This record gives sequence, C-alpha cells and structure tokens, in this order.
Amino acid sequence: MGTFVEVAKENDLGEGEGKTVQANGKAIALYKKGGAFYALDNTCLHAGGPLGEGTLDGELVTCPLHGWQYHLKTGACETVPGMEVAVYKVKTENGKVFVEV
Repeated sequence: MGTFVEVAKENDLGEGEGKTVQANGKAIALYKKGGAFYALDNTCLHAGGPLGEGTLDGELVTCPLHGWQYHLKTGACETVPGMEVAVYKVKTENGKVFVEV
C-alpha cells in the first residue's frame, strides 16, 4: 500500500483537462473527468511521450507525440491491446488532490 501525496488543487484543472504532476519523484498524468480526478503513468509506452500533455476524448487519453490512446480509468492501451500503463488511486480533501504512490 502506498502513500497519498498532494499533487494539485482541485481548481488547477478544468473539466476534461490534464496536466503532468510529480508525486515522490514520479511523473503522473492527472485528468479531470465528470468532476472526478484520474491518474495514470505519464509515460507513453510507444516513444515515452508525456500523457499529461495529451488530449482527453471521452475516456481515452491520446499521447501528443504519435496518437497512442489509453483508457483513463484502467490504463489499457487502445492502440495495442494487451499493453497498459499504471493507474493510481486518487482522492480529494479540502480542495486538494492526492495520488497514491
């Protein structure tokens, strides 16, 4: 079991927006969808692109480098089935966003 680390404020992201955050030295892609926050590994499995700088369409995060897509909630790669990036538990408290690492 990991430790929850504060990575952002709730109002740092608008609906459908993402950003790269740091938690204990690890780069994590943080997205806001449906008022909830989701976190997945920031590194695309194809060429190491920054998923936190990608775009969100529905529940798919698209890497800005070559368009590989990952499911926001599971980390499953839609481009190459069977591959996946790690996802992290997220919680919010008092306007702050925490990710478990």
